[in-house]
Amino acid sequence: MKRATVIGTVVGAVVVAGVAAAIAFAAGGGDAGLAGVGGPSPASSVMAEPSASPSPDRTSPESTVEPQAAATDQPAPGAYVDYSEDALAAAGGTRVLFFHAPWCPQCRALESDILAAGVPAGVTVLKVDYDSRQDLRQQYGVRIQTTVVALDEEGNGTAAFVAYDEPTLAAALSGLGLGG
Repeated sequence: MKRATVIGTVVGAVVVAGVAAAIAFAAGGGDAGLAGVGGPSPASSVMAEPSASPSPDRTSPESTVEPQAAATDQPAPGAYVDYSEDALAAAGGTRVLFFHAPWCPQCRALESDILAAGVPAGVTVLKVDYDSRQDLRQQYGVRIQTTVVALDEEGNGTAAFVAYDEPTLAAALSGLGLGG
């Protein structure tokens, strides 16, 4: 009986420490704040780090396709933005939802890869807060963070892939059948 008590106590302490760390990370200005807890809402900020000059693979939801790009039939630059209805409506080309949780190491690894490698031209990756957007999780049948979902023109899911084992954008796009 003593061994079970010790194991239970240790497991409980680990769970409490993990939850406390996740809350401290989110409230302390981690990669993404929790909606309504002092940080920017998931729909209001661009995920790219600020830089002296904007790069073509990191654009804000307010960005639009430049007229010359449309005139030459070149795909729009790739983008990685926070999910919002407006950002989804403004996104052209291939649209991919990325269900991200700030406490998830694989999510952070996938996001780091997206920011480091950039998003391919013609693709918009919309970062969805896994914890606060249960409505979207239910709509697209998402059961685990690091899930990516490809959307058609009407916003219906056409493919889903869990990038948990290999959290890279190339693996995610390949798993969706979009190359990479």
